[in-house]
Amino acid sequence: RIKLMDGHKIKTKSKFKVRHQKHKLFRANEPLLSVLMWGVNFSIHELENVNIPVMLLPEHFKAYVKIRIDNQNFNKEVMPSHFKVKEYCPLVFRAFREYWKIHDSSFRDSLTEPPIPLSETTKSNLTLYQSYDRRFILKFIAKEDVEQIHNILPEYHRYIVETQGDTLLPHFYALYRLTVDDKENYVLVMRNVLSTKFKIHYKYDVKGSTVDRSATDKEKLNPCPTLKDNDFIEGKRTIDLGSEQKKVFMERLKRDVN
Repeated sequence: RIKLMDGHKIKTKSKFKVRHQKHKLFRANEPLLSVLMWGVNFSIHELENVNIPVMLLPEHFKAYVKIRIDNQNFNKEVMPSHFKVKEYCPLVFRAFREYWKIHDSSFRDSLTEPPIPLSETTKSNLTLYQSYDRRFILKFIAKEDVEQIHNILPEYHRYIVETQGDTLLPHFYALYRLTVDDKENYVLVMRNVLSTKFKIHYKYDVKGSTVDRSATDKEKLNPCPTLKDNDFIEGKRTIDLGSEQKKVFMERLKRDVN
């Protein structure tokens, strides 16, 4: 069953026929990732002919694209027979992607190849992935996080429009719910700030606090560990941007936190 809700209309179909599957096989090591790849392809395809409205309305921040697949036999060695995919606020996130010059076809191409697991995990021990081309981070989050994102989304959107996307805040690109084996999984797609052609020797997750902000001994065993605030201080690190870049950086930072 499919339900498409874009803020003004609800479209329902009693049956769903898999289309164009022969042209794309969604093969990943984990069925959940295969479902994600399938879902991204499906949702982008469904919205191809839907224009982003000039002004997003409150309804768009509650809208979704949702599909349920039962007894599918295509590519069943890596795809479960039963699964559900839901994309939250598709036109809102699509508007974000447009601000940051990420077109739907490019987004789909990046996320319909098997993502790469990262050695780090979230605080809740949920896995992080990056897209195969390293452009995006796929962060599995808790249900409570989805509610928080919905709460901040209108203000986040207002700020992105106001700054024309010129911000140091995380760039949110899409939010999905994947249901496999009756378990709901939530995935937030974000910009990968570490996507660079240069080799990274040190990286820090700095939050402006010293409370519980040190990398563990286990984390430090990684080839390029994610260090934290106390590691930065204890290592007596500095960031040399130059006077002009420092001015630009500080202006953005002050604007983002005010």
